[in-house]
Amino acid sequence: MIPILNSLITSKTRVKVLMRLFLNPDRNAYLRELADEFKISTSLVSEELKQLKKAGFLESEKNGRQLYFRANRQHPLFSELSSIVRKALGMDKIIDSIVERLGNLEMAYLVGDYAEGKDTGIIDLVLVGDIYQTDLFDLVTKTEKHIGRKIRTLAVGCEEFASMKQLFSKKPMLLLWENGKQSGLFDCND
Repeated sequence: MIPILNSLITSKTRVKVLMRLFLNPDRNAYLRELADEFKISTSLVSEELKQLKKAGFLESEKNGRQLYFRANRQHPLFSELSSIVRKALGMDKIIDSIVERLGNLEMAYLVGDYAEGKDTGIIDLVLVGDIYQTDLFDLVTKTEKHIGRKIRTLAVGCEEFASMKQLFSKKPMLLLWENGKQSGLFDCND
C-alpha cells in the first residue's frame, strides 16, 4: 500500500479508490468491479464512493444497470489530488531519475495496470528516445528500492516507437514526459 497516503487518509478503501480513479482520470469503474479488484465488500466501496461523490471528487454516470464513477476533472482540487497520487506512487522520482541520467528522453509512457489505475506493484514504462541502455538497469534497480515497486521498461527509438504505437493502441497509455517537461497524466488513446 502507499504509506504516505495511508498517513494522510485513514481509510484504506478510500486510498484504493483514489488511486484507481485519479491515477488515470479518463477511466471509470463501477461498484462491483472495484470491490472485486480490491477484494473487499461492496458496502465498504459503496460508502467511500458516496463520500467522495458527495465531496465532489467523483462524478457518476448510469449505463444500463451499472453506475460508473470517475474522477471529477472540474473539481478545484483535481490537479492537486492527481499530483499527490502520482507522487505517492513515485512516478515523479522515476521520470526525474531517467531524465537526469539516461540520455535524450523524448517521451515516457506509463502502460499496463498502472495506466488503468490499478496498483499492482509493477510499473510498466515505455521510454522513447536515445536511452543509455547500459545505465538503465542500474537506475531501475535503485529506483525500485527507493519506491518499493517493481519497474519494467521498454526503451525504443522514436522511429521504432512510431511503428509500434499501434500495438499499444488497445490499452491505455499515459504520457508522463514529453520533450523536456513532465506531463499531467492523460490518456494518449483518446
